[in-house]
Amino acid sequence: MNQPLYLPNELIIQILLRLPVKSLIRFKRVCKSWFSIISDTHFANSHFELTAATQTHRTLLLATLTPHETIELSVDDDDSVYALLNPPNFLPSKPNSCIGIKGSCRGFILFYCFSSRYLYLWNPSTGLHKQIPLSFNSDIFEENFYGFGYDQSTDDYLVVSGTSSSLWEFFSFRANKWKQIDDDGNNIHYWNATGDCRQGGSLFNGAIHWLAYCPDLENHVIVAFDLMKRKLFYMNFPDEFEHQLNHCGLWVFREFLSLWTWNYDNDVEIWVMKEYKVHSSWTKTHVLPIDAIPTKDFYPLTSTKSGDIVGIDYHTGLLKYNDEGQLLGHSSYCNNKYGLQVAMYTESLLSLPGDNVQA
Repeated sequence: MNQPLYLPNELIIQILLRLPVKSLIRFKRVCKSWFSIISDTHFANSHFELTAATQTHRTLLLATLTPHETIELSVDDDDSVYALLNPPNFLPSKPNSCIGIKGSCRGFILFYCFSSRYLYLWNPSTGLHKQIPLSFNSDIFEENFYGFGYDQSTDDYLVVSGTSSSLWEFFSFRANKWKQIDDDGNNIHYWNATGDCRQGGSLFNGAIHWLAYCPDLENHVIVAFDLMKRKLFYMNFPDEFEHQLNHCGLWVFREFLSLWTWNYDNDVEIWVMKEYKVHSSWTKTHVLPIDAIPTKDFYPLTSTKSGDIVGIDYHTGLLKYNDEGQLLGHSSYCNNKYGLQVAMYTESLLSLPGDNVQA
């Protein structure tokens, strides 16, 4: 009689760590030991770190207005490969309900629902979500900046909110409450000058970044919140950068904090800060012509492993340029005339601190 194949527990863990999240959720039902392994927080952290290091970020496209058509794809895959997802069931379903994606971190995506004025976090890989209570200081006319990030030193997730009246707060998931950010008495004001009434921040190097106008300095700046120090700071734009902020954006390009902008020739310029916080390291790296794009819209999102630049045209889908600035393709995924919201994220099994988490 053949003996059943025996695999050491350590080898089973190494195999499971390399599987996609949806498979792992199904495999929880295989046996009690697998359920225990996959449910362990250390396993979830190891799985996320391995996925982030070896796998391509997922792209989530979400229609801004109801019905919230939701599409997931990988920018490194063939453009025809994508998956239709069920819209998050916690989002408003009433006609003309508008939502905005305001950040993503460690597999979670931050939503702002304009009709209900609620904040939500959602893990699209597991379906887990959490509603975030608004601050008592919340003001519909003053909320200008939102962001989401992770503080590794305290194993805590933070949602950040800032206003033009210099009221900046963060919500700690571990403490389950809002706390005002101490600016050391500087009382510097930052105005949102992008045209996005609730601008989402760009997460990079342990800080969340926004584009702003600072009346105290009489200058446009990049304002940032250090997630570990719980402090605000600012950085200046490149010296030669003279563009309107409502045609600009922040993103992470090839491991650098980067700016994109439409120039006066209606092309998209890309600038990178080659050494973080070093003003002299700002460098213009690309100029991408957008005349060949039917919608004449292009907002850079990410780059592929092969070096191509991927962005969204706001209304229908994704575009791809090569490193020389040649348009390679334009793929439409959505017919919602009011536009798309987009988030880049990494699949994860991670959960949030606190008990009020639902699937």
